[in-house]
Amino acid sequence: MRNRPIPGSSGLVREMSLLGDPLLHRACEDVTEFGPSLARLVEDMFATMYAAQGVGLAANQIGVPLKVFVYDCPDDEDVRHLGHVVNPELVEADGLTVRGPEGCLSLPGLEAGTERFDHAVVEGFTMTGEPVRIVGTGWFARCLQHECDHLEGRVYTDRLTGLRRSRALRAARRAPWARKA
Repeated sequence: MRNRPIPGSSGLVREMSLLGDPLLHRACEDVTEFGPSLARLVEDMFATMYAAQGVGLAANQIGVPLKVFVYDCPDDEDVRHLGHVVNPELVEADGLTVRGPEGCLSLPGLEAGTERFDHAVVEGFTMTGEPVRIVGTGWFARCLQHECDHLEGRVYTDRLTGLRRSRALRAARRAPWARKA
């Protein structure tokens, strides 16, 4: 996928970084400038996430090593949560540990049962620099933890162990999008 405009949006659909891209495995940098370029990045991230039919997207997934993620994700009661966070910090992740199917736009078409807490709280800022606190439960809590992991240089397969991890990585190596050495 090349960078291209998406109809009905002011955002640009950007190329997705795939498993194996070194940028996905490094911690991102804090955003230090809030302004028009950050607002454009957030618009591009939403456009890219929607084009890929995702529920969340971290900036490093489109080649930008900054601590920003966007989301449009329901919780377990089908309440829609829509927004973005700049310089997010996962301040709480607790409750029940639930193993559920988890996928990633950087590993298209693959998913694996991944353990996550069913409650999460993220604090950060909006693109204009206003403080924000986001509380998620269920599926939305999973999304918040997943996106925070990305910004720390982790993908969900890093949380898998044993046979589950082996199977997921083998499927990724065999996927049509896999990077060739």
